[in-house]
Amino acid sequence: MALAEILVIGVSELDFKITMHKKIIEFNKALRTKEMPEIKSGDVVKVRRRFVDGGKETTQLFEGIVIAVKGRQSSSPTITVRKVSHGVGVELVLPIFSPLVKSVEVVKRAKVRRSKLYYIREKSAKSLKMKYKELSSLIAKEEEEKPAAKEEAAKAE
Repeated sequence: MALAEILVIGVSELDFKITMHKKIIEFNKALRTKEMPEIKSGDVVKVRRRFVDGGKETTQLFEGIVIAVKGRQSSSPTITVRKVSHGVGVELVLPIFSPLVKSVEVVKRAKVRRSKLYYIREKSAKSLKMKYKELSSLIAKEEEEKPAAKEEAAKAE
C-alpha cells in the first residue's frame, strides 16, 4: 500500500506542476503590453529606441543581426542585436516590451541552423556568408500564392 500511495502522490504533484506551469505561461502572456514580432536568430532587424536628452525626446535607429532570443514565454523576452560600427562590434540586449523600445522591424531573414549565434563575435563580417531572404519578396510570393490557393479550393468544391 505504501508504494501505491507514493505513486498517487507523485502523479498528483506532477499534475499540479503542469497546471501551475500553464497558469504561469498564461499570466506572463497577459502581462505583455503589445504583440511580439516574429523574430528569430539570424534576422536583420531595425530597432527604434527612445532617448531623453535633457528635456528633449529623440528616436535612435539601431540596425543589426539578432544573435539570441531569450525568454520567449516570459513577460519580458529579450533579444541580443549585434552590428559592426567602424570596425568595432556593438551589441545591445533589448527587452522587447520595454517602453523605451518604440518598434522592432525585421528587414531580412537568414537561414541559420542554431538558435544562439554567439560564434559570430569571433568571425569577420566578410567570412559570414549567410543566405538572406528579402522580406518584401517573401510577402509578394505569399500574396501570389493566396489567390492560387483560393482558386484551387473553389475548383475542389
